[in-house]
Amino acid sequence: MTRTAHAFWLASPGQGEIREVELPEPAEGDVVVRALWSGVSRGTETLVFRGGVPSSQYAAMRAPFQEGDFPAPVKYGYLGVGVVEEGPAELVGRTVFCLHPHQTRYVVPASAVTPVPDGVPAERAVLAGTVETAVNALWDAPPLVGDRIAVVGGGMVGCSVAALLARFPGVRVQLVDADPARAETAKALGVDFAAPADALGDRDLVVHASATEQGLARSLELVATEGTVLELSWYGDRKVSVPLGEDFHARRIVLRSSQVGTVSPARRATRTYGDRLALALELLADPALDALITGECAFEDLPDVLPRLADGRIPALCHRVRYPR
Repeated sequence: MTRTAHAFWLASPGQGEIREVELPEPAEGDVVVRALWSGVSRGTETLVFRGGVPSSQYAAMRAPFQEGDFPAPVKYGYLGVGVVEEGPAELVGRTVFCLHPHQTRYVVPASAVTPVPDGVPAERAVLAGTVETAVNALWDAPPLVGDRIAVVGGGMVGCSVAALLARFPGVRVQLVDADPARAETAKALGVDFAAPADALGDRDLVVHASATEQGLARSLELVATEGTVLELSWYGDRKVSVPLGEDFHARRIVLRSSQVGTVSPARRATRTYGDRLALALELLADPALDALITGECAFEDLPDVLPRLADGRIPALCHRVRYPR
């Protein structure tokens, strides 16, 4: 009997739709997963939704189970949580995380799913992919005990980094964002907050995640002499000017990029992608991270919701998607 499911597709830039899809027959070693929740990362996914992926990055930006090609039609997404209905005995009935697009059921190799720890609610586990990005960033940085740190940009990635930094001994973290509403998020995560004009300078480490030219310029101003600015923003097809004049060289500032597509060189010899994701899921036992989930909708409403996320009518960090039971 043919198995079918429903998936969210970007039909054309700015236009999404729900399509019926045919599932392959599971092979030995595959699992059939019924979706419980998925997450929309407002930064990357809305950039894809707008058709903003530059052609030079089409291959690098492919999600693990993406179908179609950029700019569209394409089935894209990577924050899925579901329950295994069929597969190896040790996985059947387990709640798992998978880097899969928004779809009601899917068939993937068992190696593509990671069990969600018992202490982590399924609805919070949608954050695993973004917390994994934060883990990789802090391997790239790395922070030291007692550092003074600014995180510029209170989006989903910036807040995830701030949440993990709040656990470091003696570290003082300030989340910097132009939106005063992020003050409540910062409080929930256990870090300080400041508007860009009021942020504290002389920071040992500045993590930039605002995806704006102004945010990057402010990060270079806030960092201490011989400090590091870690650039986590991805600008898509936008050109960005970086102010490398004045005292940039005299202060010997380090500007370093970080990207989750590869395991940080600092841990590549000893950690796999699976290790990194499993660690991110363990860290999600902290209920403070619920502050990163700022909205929820039903799966069938995604074609109406994503345009409003993309243009800012729905302000969000992670928007959670609920699937039919």
